[in-house]
Amino acid sequence: MSSESPLVSEPSVSSHLQPRDHALINLTRTVAVSSLLGLIVLGLVWELWLAPLRPGGSWVALKVLPLCIPLAGLLKRRMYTYRWLSLLVWLYFTEGVVRAWSDRPPSQWLAMLEVVLCLVLFAVCAAHVRLRLTWAKRGPHLG
Repeated sequence: MSSESPLVSEPSVSSHLQPRDHALINLTRTVAVSSLLGLIVLGLVWELWLAPLRPGGSWVALKVLPLCIPLAGLLKRRMYTYRWLSLLVWLYFTEGVVRAWSDRPPSQWLAMLEVVLCLVLFAVCAAHVRLRLTWAKRGPHLG
């Protein structure tokens, strides 16, 4: 059972979307999933092989576990997931900024990539929510 209202659930939204609307929503979803997967892979590769805090890798690689949770919600097009992920991503953004400022290359470059991925993820999550809410408010009679 979903905690979302019928106003923003996928079936009621998709029933009155134009092809252009579907394309934009699918684009934001694709970019969100891609950037989330990018953050997960980056975190693992960074902390285990490319620039671990300790030689041979470290437990810091577990930082990607919270990023695995929203993946299913994004793939199922759950609005609530897009909303809370847009807040969660700021923790990783903060880590990226701190490590880009304090670490040495190559960790510094990886931190900058983390910041970029976080900004992209936040922007597309916000755009996805905004697009879906806008089109849900239009209603089927205006589609």
